[in-house]
Amino acid sequence: MSIPAQLDHIVIAGPDLAGLVSWFAERTGVAAAPGGAHPTGTANALVALTVEGRRAPHYIELIGPDPSLDHPAPPTTFGIDALSGPAVVTYAVHPEDIDATVEGARARGFDPGEIWELSRRRPDGELLEWRLTRGGGAGGYASPFLIDWGSTEQPGLSDIPTIEVVSFERVEPDPAPLQAIHEALGLEDGALAEVVEGRPAGFRLTLRTPDGRTVAL
Repeated sequence: MSIPAQLDHIVIAGPDLAGLVSWFAERTGVAAAPGGAHPTGTANALVALTVEGRRAPHYIELIGPDPSLDHPAPPTTFGIDALSGPAVVTYAVHPEDIDATVEGARARGFDPGEIWELSRRRPDGELLEWRLTRGGGAGGYASPFLIDWGSTEQPGLSDIPTIEVVSFERVEPDPAPLQAIHEALGLEDGALAEVVEGRPAGFRLTLRTPDGRTVAL
């Protein structure tokens, strides 16, 4: 089993949020719970992840354009503007100290990006606040972004539908550049998604559905 030890959440993006939620439900039998809207013009739906039947602080974020807004152009968040359909695009990890992790990575030659403060409101009105680095920089979305929830409850532990994660890996024709980024982040072994050699490049996410099937996304 290959699951990053410091996994926070896996991002699956698409050009249409309702279509993305339907796509996920058709493949897994699990209907994602509405999440909320972001200042970036996106909105999400969430599914918590379990590991070998146990609830864990991990979740899947399904994200697309906020359907309540008119979009002159698709949002660029997570490369949504370039997507023609659903795709597993990246993931987040939660280091113990996000500031120290960013500082250490820069000292080792990799800049994870500035730390931003973001927020959204859940459908019940509760405000969620967090800090993160934004992906898509030097490492592209293949490298994880970092997140710190502070005093906010991590969404994977909230009362939302669940599905079991079996494995999560990154496939690369040449693993060396991404492995170098992982080393620069300075997190312990197993904290990040395992990089395996192969084609085509992309994430390989395997889930176990409520009826016992395994599904690769």
